[in-house]
Amino acid sequence: MSRLPSLFLSHGAPTLPIDPSMPSGEFATLGERLPRPRAILMLSAHWGTNTPIASTAERPETIHDFYGFPRALYELQYPAPGAPDVARAAAALLDAAGMAAQTEPHGLDHGAWVPLLLMYPQADIPVAQLSIQPHRDPAHHYALGRALRPLAADGILIVGSGQITHNLRAADFGAKPGDADPRVAQFTDWFESRLAERDVRALLEYRSQAPHAAFMHPTDEHLLPVFAALGAASDDYTLDIQSLGTYQRALAMTNYVFAG
Repeated sequence: MSRLPSLFLSHGAPTLPIDPSMPSGEFATLGERLPRPRAILMLSAHWGTNTPIASTAERPETIHDFYGFPRALYELQYPAPGAPDVARAAAALLDAAGMAAQTEPHGLDHGAWVPLLLMYPQADIPVAQLSIQPHRDPAHHYALGRALRPLAADGILIVGSGQITHNLRAADFGAKPGDADPRVAQFTDWFESRLAERDVRALLEYRSQAPHAAFMHPTDEHLLPVFAALGAASDDYTLDIQSLGTYQRALAMTNYVFAG
């Protein structure tokens, strides 16, 4: 099998699968045009631990880690089989890179199962989840991704799931899709230009270099998965951008495919 790309997904609100105003169909399109993986390794902004933990769950629980949403959302399940072999392989690679990792059974939080439900609705691809470290910086997550690179040559799709811009305090849930804060485009244009140029140094220093970085990301956790996906990509990757618009004024929905 040829090397698979790595992905970064902006998973949006938990209501993505049931809200017709959200771009759920585009996630399905993305899943259809990607090579089919034998398993998925997912890093979500919603599972944070002090050190990396890989989930060895045989049947990962669908975790509804949110409150106050429509009942229909809590009835959704994503019964994909687990991938404990992938979890153990990921932990071994991280250990070999000096990044002590642990394994334990863990379910799929909404940052993992929501986009996968749309991309692979048959839930027939095994999934393992790997935690992020919210107290660590982008460089840590880039190094984590680099350690995981061999998995991509073994049929494993490495996916980071977060949000390219994520400031809930600035969000206006009554805003129309066209009512985007202009700072969103200024930040994403900078970020995507640096991705296209493969300017890893600038990206890792985004907080001091990107326009409006602190406004777009008061905390890092929703952007950290992109650095893991970037690290997992080959050095000469090609960038494919799936731009799905900006919602609630400040939450951009953009997906990146690092191919090659």
